[in-house]
Amino acid sequence: MHMADALLSPPVAGAMAVLSAGAAAAALREYRREDGTGSLTPGRRLPEMAIMSALVFAGQMINYTIPGTGSSGHIGGGFLLAAILGPSAGFLSMIAVLTIQCLFFADGGLMALGANIWNMGFYGCFAGYYLIYRPLMRRRFPEGLKPEEAVHRVRRRLMAASVLGCVVSLQLGAFSVVLETSLSGITALPFGAFAALMQPIHLAIGLVEGVITGTVLGFLYSARPELIREDPLACREPGQAQGKTQGQAQVQGQQARHSRRAVLAVLLFSALVIGGGLSLVASSAPDGLEWSLFGSEERDNMALDEDNFGIDSAAADRAAALQEKTALMPDYAFASDPDNPLGTTAAGLLGVLLAAAAVTGIGTLVRRRHRV
Repeated sequence: MHMADALLSPPVAGAMAVLSAGAAAAALREYRREDGTGSLTPGRRLPEMAIMSALVFAGQMINYTIPGTGSSGHIGGGFLLAAILGPSAGFLSMIAVLTIQCLFFADGGLMALGANIWNMGFYGCFAGYYLIYRPLMRRRFPEGLKPEEAVHRVRRRLMAASVLGCVVSLQLGAFSVVLETSLSGITALPFGAFAALMQPIHLAIGLVEGVITGTVLGFLYSARPELIREDPLACREPGQAQGKTQGQAQVQGQQARHSRRAVLAVLLFSALVIGGGLSLVASSAPDGLEWSLFGSEERDNMALDEDNFGIDSAAADRAAALQEKTALMPDYAFASDPDNPLGTTAAGLLGVLLAAAAVTGIGTLVRRRHRV
């Protein structure tokens, strides 16, 4: 769902940039506020932010086929980040991922970056978290449950929250794309027809992302429950000022089996394998947005000209010229040899390292400035 500059008029692109900047400022204030509130401080979460950002970057390189459509999709990752890091830190991590994709790999337009951050980051990190994830995870369990049954229920709840949260986030993001293009005055894209294509295909993509997200969260909960936000077994019951609930004891027993460092190492290794290896077998079918606009071998859909569509503007031309200078590996390939499969591997590994390094560097700088 990375939008190109041609899909937006400069006023709409500017408005989305302002909205995303405002959301980023609010997220940054919350990130700073947490610096000193206990076990979930940004300093303690910074390695998780860096590694999860790298994992989401890698995951977005893996397009999975949507059967019967000629289309494909990839994870957005915002909901996954919010469930582990919290909505504010997750949103800041998504900004880093999307900015790196835009500047260094020409994935998504530079003028459209604000819209892409809003559509792919805001909804997953905030709407999905506050509308779906937190209400579901905070529901109390019946009294008297055995710890094993309670843990099993938490994992089922994680899967349900992931599927619902990813679907809602993707539907909101897809509808925003339709709304933004319509407000931009692209007459070749009728609102109703575009929405009728975007919403169903992103429903399918969201269902797959939800299962993937729920599987990852279930693995992390089994390996290291403290990595998951809003764990109902780790919360004190009302009136329990001291002591531990039965669920807390069970959670701590699980934590003892796997060190935090080991789990983070597995996640980082997974990011490198996915970005540098599995990206080679990603589906080549157009993603949901491309499929809706241009169709596929089986469908015409909007029947637009892929090489000549949308809005021409001086702002978009300047953004494209700047992006051409910053893009080290356009379309995740060697600029001089775009058909070389090693380019995909190199781009995946570079992107994973850039995402982790950017989040680490920026997070460290923010914490230092906050403490001065």
